[in-house]
Amino acid sequence: MADRSYSRRDMAGAGVSMAATSMTPASAATDAPSTVQTLTDPVGKYPKPPFKKQSQPWPGLASQMEPPPDHGEHSYRGSGRLAGRKALITGGDSGMGRAAAIAFAREGADVAINYYPTEEPDAREVIELISAEQRKGLALPGDIRDEQFCQELVRKAVEGLGGLDIVVSNAGRQQSRQSILDISSEDFDATMKTNIYAPFWIIKAALPHLKPGSVIIGTTSEQAYDPSPDLYDYAQTKAATMNYVKSLAKQLASKGIRVNGVAPGPIWTPLQVSGGAPMEKLEKFGGQSSFGRPGQPAELASIYVQLAAADASYATGQVYGSAGGTGQP
Repeated sequence: MADRSYSRRDMAGAGVSMAATSMTPASAATDAPSTVQTLTDPVGKYPKPPFKKQSQPWPGLASQMEPPPDHGEHSYRGSGRLAGRKALITGGDSGMGRAAAIAFAREGADVAINYYPTEEPDAREVIELISAEQRKGLALPGDIRDEQFCQELVRKAVEGLGGLDIVVSNAGRQQSRQSILDISSEDFDATMKTNIYAPFWIIKAALPHLKPGSVIIGTTSEQAYDPSPDLYDYAQTKAATMNYVKSLAKQLASKGIRVNGVAPGPIWTPLQVSGGAPMEKLEKFGGQSSFGRPGQPAELASIYVQLAAADASYATGQVYGSAGGTGQP
């Protein structure tokens, strides 16, 4: 496992000001008595642009980004909100999926993560973090653009975890293209299959296993409401995600299954450095937000937990936004 330490000294060197309480190891914090939380200014909490020019082959690795994203590895504290739950998360190796996986495990859930095979180094880190919480972590690599694999993914998750009651369809494909003329049919098809077909196949396969009280969470985007001109195909899929959340919530409410979505704004993930943003946009990424910086995956972890937790039992068909002041939901 790569050295991913986020010490206070390292964070300060990256131009980051973080509260000392956020650096407490999560496993120790879970058992620690309640303490006063130091206020942290969200404006200066994480790095701001300009960012270093960088690119990676799709789908990219969080471990190779500069600066590395914060997924809550050292900051998320659990309190047993998901004790005994069993979750499947696509795109669980990095980004919001990784943040959710870490948070779920620290809240007491067993977690299966799916990821593209080339993302194995990041996925290994996540499994180690889950295991460190004495929870079961299941690594299920594969290409969700294939219907048969999606069916196998659910079957393996159910068998490996001993059931399933949380499904997070988070994996996404984003490739920036200046013009619709630059998008090939193959590109368009790959984005649609990853972002629209895969959730359809996975949810359809998972539904027979989901009992009343189970939850489905989709990851949409501010792109569903305010699409960028260079993300023509990606933005369509995120609008579709928002709508399947609302439609499916109505369909499954009588079965006691809740369906909600999370709509991030500009978040620092491998999507951006592996073709999701042109270099000039990457250097200024997140600068247009009210905080003047992109968000970090760790800043969305608690939203996924809240939507999965039983005490959010009246929330269904909702889209929870986190866009630094620029989003609409």
